[in-house]
Amino acid sequence: MIVWKKCFLVFLFAFQVHSENNFRNLKTKTSPEVQQKAAQDVIERLIPNFADRVVIKVDPEAKLNTFTLSKTANSKLRVIASDGVSACKGFHYYLKYYLKAHISWDGNQLNTIPGGDWPAVSLTSTSDSRFIYYQNVCTWGYSFTWWQWKDWRRHIDWMALMGINLSLAPIQEEIWFKVYKDLGLTEDEILDHLSGPAFLPWQRMGNLRGWGGPLTSTYRKNQFSLQTQIIKAQRDLGMLVALPGMAGHVPVSLPRIFPNASYNPLTKWNRFSDRYCCPQFLDSSDDVFQKVSSQFLREVIESYGTDHIYFVDPYNEVSPARSDKEYISIVSGKIYDSLANADPKAVWLLQGWFFVNAGAFWNSELKKAFLTAVPTGNLLVLDLHSELAPQYENTKSYYGQPFIWCMLHNFGGTLGMHGSAHIVNTRIQLARDMENSTMVGVGITPEGINQNYAMYELALERGWHDSDFDLKLWFQMYATARYGVDDSDCTTSWLLLLRSVYNYRGLESLHGKYILARRPSIKLTSPTWYNTTDVKTALQYLINAKVPQNSLYAHDVIDLTRQYFQNLFDKIYKELILNFNNKDINNVTEISNVMLELLTDLDEILRMNEKFLLGKFLLSAKLLASNPLEEELYEFNARNQITTWGPNGEIVDYATKQWAGMVGDYFHSRWALFGKVLKDALSSKKRYNENQFRRKVFNEVENPFTINRKVYTSRADKFSLKRIRGLVEKWKQFDDTIG
Repeated sequence: MIVWKKCFLVFLFAFQVHSENNFRNLKTKTSPEVQQKAAQDVIERLIPNFADRVVIKVDPEAKLNTFTLSKTANSKLRVIASDGVSACKGFHYYLKYYLKAHISWDGNQLNTIPGGDWPAVSLTSTSDSRFIYYQNVCTWGYSFTWWQWKDWRRHIDWMALMGINLSLAPIQEEIWFKVYKDLGLTEDEILDHLSGPAFLPWQRMGNLRGWGGPLTSTYRKNQFSLQTQIIKAQRDLGMLVALPGMAGHVPVSLPRIFPNASYNPLTKWNRFSDRYCCPQFLDSSDDVFQKVSSQFLREVIESYGTDHIYFVDPYNEVSPARSDKEYISIVSGKIYDSLANADPKAVWLLQGWFFVNAGAFWNSELKKAFLTAVPTGNLLVLDLHSELAPQYENTKSYYGQPFIWCMLHNFGGTLGMHGSAHIVNTRIQLARDMENSTMVGVGITPEGINQNYAMYELALERGWHDSDFDLKLWFQMYATARYGVDDSDCTTSWLLLLRSVYNYRGLESLHGKYILARRPSIKLTSPTWYNTTDVKTALQYLINAKVPQNSLYAHDVIDLTRQYFQNLFDKIYKELILNFNNKDINNVTEISNVMLELLTDLDEILRMNEKFLLGKFLLSAKLLASNPLEEELYEFNARNQITTWGPNGEIVDYATKQWAGMVGDYFHSRWALFGKVLKDALSSKKRYNENQFRRKVFNEVENPFTINRKVYTSRADKFSLKRIRGLVEKWKQFDDTIG
């Protein structure tokens, strides 16, 4: 036992030394002067009227990920930091905890910044994480597809203010187009492989090919140019970006060029037909793999420069052709070799999702074979769903490879209030402190953003610090800064949410399967795990609060009302099914009409904020088009992703949105049809046929919606707290009648 412990300590020391040396390469090359100006520019854009009160200095000799706050002799705020990101993080800390201001995806609250002297401060803080990471490869499909530079400029500023120093740069289609053309593929063969804009993340990971295409030259070139801008802005602030490497997913036509290469089939993904599934998987041990990978990486590095980090995901939700550890080890080792051959300092960034998703396939032996085939410290694993499905424990800290603790939280960008605040708060430190931990950072990895912002601010802030928060105090501070007022009703509302929607401690991943937004059926179950009375009470406190005119307050009132209506819809649905099973056609008719009325009222409320508008989303897609054909294609991509997700509803409702337009039109039409079918079944005394209804609703509502060109408003109605209070009171009275 003593010998074993000594051997392990030697191994652990070797890992720490190797990783430290390796991660030393993972350091910004941007000069302190450029970072300093970039950080100052963030502040200038954020608070132009007060920016001259802040002095930024980047000191490369300071400890990594450190900021120091103080006041100068002439009462300016001085921020000295190790890099541009840490400077912005320090300034944000001062904004929140000294000036009671708030920065978020949903908007900013800066009204509390005083015109007079600012509070004194003397504080030094060093992050307990080497990396604060952000993004999921899917975020680029569910949230970023239709963004332009103005959207990214604000978002990169937000990233810096949150202390994020590592993210992805996945745009690669223009580069692949050039590589494939140089290899001899025709334009038609390449376009058969590349998917449409809304589905690129899954084409990149080999889940599908061609769906939603063709990917136009205009889109490819514009995205390439946009990626270049994004990377420069991130690096100016001292951030690191991970560039794409080659996993092996190649066009089905590549065997025409390389007929003797080794190709291995992968499993089908989500029932996609042969036309759209299953690109070729080129064996990484084949010389052709190394040739294509080298050519691709040369173009990537030439186009974007490099921070020596490359992300590769060979088995996202698909299983390898073979299940023996020798094969798995070779695949992994050769993928790394392809990176190292192009860049000897290469570190492979890997999303560990396939260990979670693939179930029984990835046993301990196969996981170990895959992970240990890469030199220790050259594989950086994103433990993608640490809050509910951590893999660092059952892989013994990834068998010595460094990993980042990540909160995934959201699937598909769906709306619905939920989160595991207590788990996030406590398990980060437990993972750091566990025996032989190789944890090097904390990250957020949502599939889609613009929902449940409190959870993401909590995770990012907790990742910087080395001890657990008092969550009640944290949520009270969150409410005070977000609304710019210390109001007891607001804080009471948020504490009720903390003990209900943000207190999930179960094991099931929450995929946004809320009844209101799902394809109707007689077999739906509610995913609610909390006391819904807490949500109703929290809403009452929030709409009664005395808050000055504040866009974030308006957003949250609408979001919490949406949550209450979502919960109420669950109750009404149960009554509908109960009465249908009791064959009471009069009650089924009445309850069906009530459901439709609730959807109409909810749609009216959602129209009061631009964050909840279908029309704004569709317009953002159409604005990227350079001609009418592109506009039609992009709108189809946008509509299909948030509805049927595939040609035949392969992943129906996965990325659904509770937006004005969707609720009042799409959901309303589905539930109206469902009510009619139930009534027809009762009146004709025929059995309800679930499969028949699925075909009917797909053909009459869902698929027509994806090709419809109806224009929805992209401008919000005026926010009316009075109207919302009236509608909430109306439905509360109804709520009381059904228990």
